[in-house]
Amino acid sequence: MLLDATGEITDGWTRIADEAEIPENGAIIVPHDRLEEALTRRPATGVALPNDTELADLAAHLPRLGLIAVDFPSFADGRGFSIGQRLRDMGFEGRLRAHGPVIADQFAYLLACGFDEVEVPADLASRQPVAQWLAQLDKITLGYQRGRSTGSILDQRRSVMP
Repeated sequence: MLLDATGEITDGWTRIADEAEIPENGAIIVPHDRLEEALTRRPATGVALPNDTELADLAAHLPRLGLIAVDFPSFADGRGFSIGQRLRDMGFEGRLRAHGPVIADQFAYLLACGFDEVEVPADLASRQPVAQWLAQLDKITLGYQRGRSTGSILDQRRSVMP
């Protein structure tokens, strides 16, 4: 299941396996270790990033990337949130996708960190349908951390204190 803040969306991107041939056209997502190869053959592409990727190595390629899919190996591993925020701070303007077993409770924070969409594995999607994900968007309006488009609880307290 692929969803954004409006609900389930159609995935226009195809993931290319580690050893598969890179097609000449179509929207593709390649593994990080095949990015150089893909960019020499195509004008723009997407890349799947492990959550331990050194982002400095990716900086020069950001203008040519249409999508970055950040892998979340577990809902308890928060490194992907930081990667999303850092990619946006580095100027990445394309689609930013969270990929892996994140949970509906994390949806609003993913969006606040700059992610546009979440690719949810089928087994998790069967336990947490789209309505459950969308219901999370209105539950928390402020957090302890600042998001890309939201303030924090501390910001709100500072604004009302004399």
